[in-house]
Amino acid sequence: MKIFKSILVSALLLFLLSACSNDSAKESNETEDKSTPGNEQTVKKESKEKAVNDNVKVEPLPTTYQELAELPIGKYYNMDTSGENSKEEILKAFSDLPDISGNPSEKELDYFYSELLKRMQQDYEGPENLINRLKFESLGSPENTDSRYQFKDNLNVVFIIDASGSMAQKIDGKEKMTSAKDSILNFVSKLPKDAKVGIRVYGHKGTGSDADKALSCSSSELVYPISNFNEGEFRAALNKFSPSGWTPIGLALREAKNDLSSFDGANNTNIVYLVSDGIDTCDDQPIEAAKELYSSNISPIINVIGFDVDSKGQNQLREIASATEGIYDTVTNEGELQEELEKLSNMTEQWKEWLEQGKQKIESNKIANSLEIFSYITDEGSKRTKEKIKIDLILFELHEDGRMNDKSYKYLMTKNTEYHKWIQEQIDQFEKELKALNETSYSQAIKALEDKYISNTQ
Repeated sequence: MKIFKSILVSALLLFLLSACSNDSAKESNETEDKSTPGNEQTVKKESKEKAVNDNVKVEPLPTTYQELAELPIGKYYNMDTSGENSKEEILKAFSDLPDISGNPSEKELDYFYSELLKRMQQDYEGPENLINRLKFESLGSPENTDSRYQFKDNLNVVFIIDASGSMAQKIDGKEKMTSAKDSILNFVSKLPKDAKVGIRVYGHKGTGSDADKALSCSSSELVYPISNFNEGEFRAALNKFSPSGWTPIGLALREAKNDLSSFDGANNTNIVYLVSDGIDTCDDQPIEAAKELYSSNISPIINVIGFDVDSKGQNQLREIASATEGIYDTVTNEGELQEELEKLSNMTEQWKEWLEQGKQKIESNKIANSLEIFSYITDEGSKRTKEKIKIDLILFELHEDGRMNDKSYKYLMTKNTEYHKWIQEQIDQFEKELKALNETSYSQAIKALEDKYISNTQ
């Protein structure tokens, strides 16, 4: 079994396992044909299986990459399926999947695969998110017709930081809250002197207990008013809060709208970063709050960072970013958080140059010079490979445990291979389209992508 599992872990040798299973499936089918009794009990069992089959509703697999990216991230998308205790964890986590230990129909097997896939669904990123990334990369370009992405006389960056109790958890021996504070301090210390920064925290009062929920869900504070960076005052502001209670994201977004009310979008480039390590736990309608902030005369660019967040939290945070045409990114440690903020540092430097050059036109960037395209294609391909191998390993363990026969195992493995072959074809096609835009400006590329992927979905 360890030999077979090692084979599965190696993507290069996955096909060897399929070949082995073909022979075992043949032997198993021969054995079943000889031993299956044709008694009354068997007839009743077959009738029951047929009834289940008739009632099964199989949700269709996605037919476009947009549909794929819109699927919720699976509960076990990040499960370690090749670790020391992975077999026990797999058998426990998927014990409630539909029973296919008998002789299921293809429809029942399709339903089983659909249910398994839901739990392993990766965080695929659709073309719309890439368009938003390109818009952010082109911030300040004179070709950009969206005033939200044009440089104004004033640049304001506001951080909305999760101070709920879960931010006390440690990554690599360091508290998540400490990592967030250090990363943001490192960023603001490099801001141009004319730029302004603000920090609002939420969930920093009370505890995570039910008794303190009302207090914590009403806690949000602007600890550093929107102003130029002063190191002493900024450090003092960061020391005012620590991980504590619940997660009132909606409240924080509504309060941020008040914070920025005097910085209208006509004269200010406003950028808001929401940093959270989990889902809103206060039922204060964060999606609606984000839309209200986005559609106000503040005209902010709203980007969202999920810091070591689970699948449920990612789904909600992605929805906030999508509702405001912003970027969503997941980071798992301090290094990745700093990398994400480095992109923002580049934007502030461009704004500084724009001011110093007497607001002359900035030369338009070319997609050929952007790592966003290469990174996007690489990341999507990695998600596709990871998802396929994880499902292969899960099917292997379930088969070894006797939860499906050889014929069912072969069918599901083939279905998994074909489905992920389709995903790769979609990624390859999108890469060709992006390469075709290599020599165009950002604005031309964005328009071409919007014409194809946005207008067709409205």
